Amino acid sequence: MLENWAVVPTCLPLVLRRCHTCASERFRANGKFRVNANHKLIDAWLLVLCTACGDTAKLTVLERVNVRSVRPGLLNRMHDNDPVLAAEVLQDPVVRRRNRIALDWDNAWRLDTGGSDHLDREVSDVIDVSVRFAARIPVRPVRLIAEGCGLSRAEAERLITEGNLVSAVRLSGKLSGDFTFTLKR
Repeated sequence: MLENWAVVPTCLPLVLRRCHTCASERFRANGKFRVNANHKLIDAWLLVLCTACGDTAKLTVLERVNVRSVRPGLLNRMHDNDPVLAAEVLQDPVVRRRNRIALDWDNAWRLDTGGSDHLDREVSDVIDVSVRFAARIPVRPVRLIAEGCGLSRAEAERLITEGNLVSAVRLSGKLSGDFTFTLKR
């Protein structure tokens, strides 16, 4: 039987960028946007706050774009400070590259195993699991499997070495896309 697990964000990730005021390297996105129009051109930024000193920095979302080329729905979402849009903007690789930022997903996600009873099964059972990511959250698959199955990370790595934990993807690095694995107990 195939079980379905989901990696779900719980909050916006921290933005890794150097603060010009205090030299801290962590910012928290509060979901607020700033939009500025100059004649027919528009600029838009996502505001982030330094976790150490509270200084505000702007992440460029739109820069000198013709107002007519911006979808009205997008503009309305920015004016409404839509938190879902803030999450989408942070995950956009173009925005991250333009602003030279990285994201820190530590403590910003949770694993939803759907309340499955895989911990109560017999030792000889085989568990097939499909893991789905609700957002592109880079996580080590070994950590997910250990957390979802109630194992230590060392135990999960031992199962990989013994061939009792197998997957088509490499389980030792970070992954942010859907994958499946089989656990033989």
